[in-house]
Amino acid sequence: MILQSCSPQPTSTPANCFSDSFLVLHLKKNFKSCYFYNFKKRPKILKHEMHSLYCPKSLSSNFKIQALETDAGKLDDTTTKLEYDDLIWPSPSDEIPFWKREFPSWDIKTVGPVDIPKDSDPMHIVHVTAEMAPIAKVGGLGDVVTGLARACLMRGHKVDVFLPFYECINKLHIKELALTSTYNSYYDGSWIPTNVYRGVVLGIPVIFIEPSNHFFKGQSVYGGAYDELEAYLFFSRACLEWLQVSSTQPDIIHVHEWQTGGLPLLYWDMYHYLSLKKPRIVLTIHNMEHYGECRAEQLSKCGLDGSIYATEEKRLSLLKGGIVYSNAVVTVSPTYLKETLCSGWLAGTLIRHRDKYFGILNGIDTAIWNPATDAFLPAKFDANNVEGKKICKLFVQRGLGLAPEGLPGDPDKVPLVVCITRLVAQKGLHLITNAIRYVEALCVSSPGNEHWANEILTENSQPPSTAPDARVGREFEGLAQLHNQGSSLRILLTYSEELSHMLYAAADIVLVPSIYEPCGLAQMIGMRYGAVPVVRKTGGLADTVFDMDDKSQPEMANGFVFEGIDEGSLNWALDQPNEWMGIVKKVMQMDNSWNNTAGKYIDIYSSVRARDQ
Repeated sequence: MILQSCSPQPTSTPANCFSDSFLVLHLKKNFKSCYFYNFKKRPKILKHEMHSLYCPKSLSSNFKIQALETDAGKLDDTTTKLEYDDLIWPSPSDEIPFWKREFPSWDIKTVGPVDIPKDSDPMHIVHVTAEMAPIAKVGGLGDVVTGLARACLMRGHKVDVFLPFYECINKLHIKELALTSTYNSYYDGSWIPTNVYRGVVLGIPVIFIEPSNHFFKGQSVYGGAYDELEAYLFFSRACLEWLQVSSTQPDIIHVHEWQTGGLPLLYWDMYHYLSLKKPRIVLTIHNMEHYGECRAEQLSKCGLDGSIYATEEKRLSLLKGGIVYSNAVVTVSPTYLKETLCSGWLAGTLIRHRDKYFGILNGIDTAIWNPATDAFLPAKFDANNVEGKKICKLFVQRGLGLAPEGLPGDPDKVPLVVCITRLVAQKGLHLITNAIRYVEALCVSSPGNEHWANEILTENSQPPSTAPDARVGREFEGLAQLHNQGSSLRILLTYSEELSHMLYAAADIVLVPSIYEPCGLAQMIGMRYGAVPVVRKTGGLADTVFDMDDKSQPEMANGFVFEGIDEGSLNWALDQPNEWMGIVKKVMQMDNSWNNTAGKYIDIYSSVRARDQ
């Protein structure tokens, strides 16, 4: 979703807006006149804001979001010609949207840090996963696998990633792709011929598993015309079967989410009794929303006797099996660990296995997410020189019809709020729709105000659909049709990795109003690109964003945090930003890299590895 100017300029909706969601808000207020509320008056303000949601005439005088102010904002034609001769400014009327242009090739291997010390005791680590960025990315799981794998490689470990060879994968994004072998793997009483391909993705060796049956066929990672649970059970066994037939004995097999939760059962109850003796198993739970519930006959199709795994709850769950059978279990933030021990169907299981359950905060890959080198950006920038960020902002505004065709004389006063999210209830959809109404109300209440506010909403999950719930999809399609012709808001229901990079670079604020969030990457990526986070206090958001009003740890203050799940709480948080330049530089200098957190995974690997095999 994108919200921007309140001026009545006609715009056109960008093409292909229906498989990922971006919200952009263009907030309407002079930044130089915006200061914090008196914090002692917050209770009254909160009450006022909740009332104001339905009384738009009272909003404009209290809305206090600021934007990044730099000399680059005051661009004129001379400056543009001198410094950006090669930049082709976009327009919403362009036949090809600006994020679908051709971009320079980018070899990530040449961009990563070179001064990372190597670990003294290297291991062979194998990741078994349903997703990997950027070739099979649906959510944050893909980013985490890629970032952690690259970080371990840079520390001197040997790393391989096992991934289903989905029919939808763009093979052009894989280097050195080659068919290396064919073997048979078991499924439902038969041995299925299975191809093994090897390739390199962003410097990471990847082993692709391609069965000769119908599994993993279709135009998207998930949602194919096959039983997904049975397909991932097949994939889990196929990975172990290949390790056995190839005589490969890694130190660690790291499995992710419910999709590969069956592998620890298969390993300890089958393959460890055959030839695989050395590997130890680590499971990462990225989101407890899905348990991988299955029937006994489904589990039996992979060669296990499903009837012996029935639980006291009379429910079979691949994720529960992974928790019980893995040597170590990790979830993606310390706060989410605490939350999962207190609620949910598997809380009891996690409590019983508390001694091997750890919370490790995710990181981001600072080579992939680097505004100083990002190939998708029209201008580069860093914490010491943020002028390029203003160019990125103007570029996005013009491309989406959120700014006049000519460069504005003083765009510093135009705050841009970006929300990049999947359209699922977890992400706080009611708060997102409130943000749309809130900014629209501002525009109605002060139509003559010379200062703008933008908001952009964009989805970050791949096709086939914008939302698992068809009603939610229809609601946001309706909102897009209603608002995308205005000048303050864009709702882009499309998946685009390129666009997400541009939006983070353009944003003054990144909005993450999740009801629950195991870790969250958007707030960390946003900070890397100089966007100040506005988040709800939950899960990993609570571990990475600390409110500017928290006097107990002012050195950590880096954003704006609200705790309620009501619209007034979000409105309050949106009204707070001040002293923007200092915050922008501070958040860009924060270290949320995988290099800073991968060592904790290495410690867990080392603690469970078998050293005498």
